[in-house]
Amino acid sequence: MTKITIISSYYYPEDTAVGLYNAQMVNYLEEKGYDVTVITGFPFYPQWRIRDSYIKKPTFFKEFIGKTLVLRYKQYVPANPNFIKRILQIIDFTFGGLINVFKVKECDIVISVVPYTSCTFLGWILKKRTKAILWNHIQDFEFDAALQTGVSSNPGILKSLLFKFLFRLETFLFNRAEINSTISFSMIDKLDKKSKKPSFYFPNWIDESKLTIEHQSKHPYLKSPKYKILYSGNIGDKQDWEFFIKFATKVNELDLAEIVIVGDGAKKEWLCAQLSKLENVSYFPPVKYEELSNLLCSADLHLLFQKNDVIDSVMPSKLLGMMGSSKPSLIKGNTTSEVKEIIENSQGGFYVVNESIDECIDRLKFLISKPQESIQMGINARTYILSKFSSQNVLTLFTQKLETLF
Repeated sequence: MTKITIISSYYYPEDTAVGLYNAQMVNYLEEKGYDVTVITGFPFYPQWRIRDSYIKKPTFFKEFIGKTLVLRYKQYVPANPNFIKRILQIIDFTFGGLINVFKVKECDIVISVVPYTSCTFLGWILKKRTKAILWNHIQDFEFDAALQTGVSSNPGILKSLLFKFLFRLETFLFNRAEINSTISFSMIDKLDKKSKKPSFYFPNWIDESKLTIEHQSKHPYLKSPKYKILYSGNIGDKQDWEFFIKFATKVNELDLAEIVIVGDGAKKEWLCAQLSKLENVSYFPPVKYEELSNLLCSADLHLLFQKNDVIDSVMPSKLLGMMGSSKPSLIKGNTTSEVKEIIENSQGGFYVVNESIDECIDRLKFLISKPQESIQMGINARTYILSKFSSQNVLTLFTQKLETLF
């Protein structure tokens, strides 16, 4: 039986973003007969605090989830993360992960999931110890994202030198693998500039059995008779919340729709404070994964406003759920973003490439006034997403690629 070790800072019971995809990948590998071990931290995302059910567990904690052995380390989790605190978190996770790496006695394939880039270092150590094959899977180019979103700090010589070192370290680690993969074609292009090793397109996926549009009832968060706009996901640095606030204010002034925000993240408290005086905006905490389909399908329109600088360092996984819900999306971002190509090719919504609130409002007015066109956009979106990103297709190609590495 082939033994696979997955190293990632995110894992079950986290049921969003990287943690969700890691868990679904492990479940699929289990079904295919692989013997899987996971090296990870304690669940903290997107709330940025360790979950209550784990907080009293020992610093090093071993458990079985299904057939999979999970080796955890209780990493430092900052309540109000900034660049320095996140660096400390990564260092702490890496320290604990290194100890857990030496608990793995046999391994045929190591899959290191980025972020964090330090997972590639841990994977390299395990590869050297066990003579395993190393596969780095990049969910997010964390150093590029830190620069693009302004997480790091103000420009300066020290910052420039730091990032020069980090990018060289990143390239060194990527070149230690037999294969690297990432989740979008624009990120493949970036990966090929960072590493000489073979690259593989391994996108995130949608489990159509979990996102059904038939027989859905209105979710309690979205029972208003008004036209309902939903943002569901991480409330973090990659979104353009300043633009979101301006848009929400204009929608409120015109009394066009109700806006519902569902999620958590580093900027949640700040965002809620900024929107507190708008009568048409409501905030709710994240729903369980089992409720997500109902929530997404209860909206009339999905929103995603990305910062213009966020281009090819990350592909928003929430886009799959938005489009899979058979509802149109209104997205703002960079003109070269791969998301723009997906929206335009699918005809599943509108993509705005400038900073025009008025254009977004005009798109919203069109969707409200043309319900049949809106319905067709939603159908287009779901059809496109299922044809390109169904879990069965994506994970089948992934395991076929795995088999070629032996």
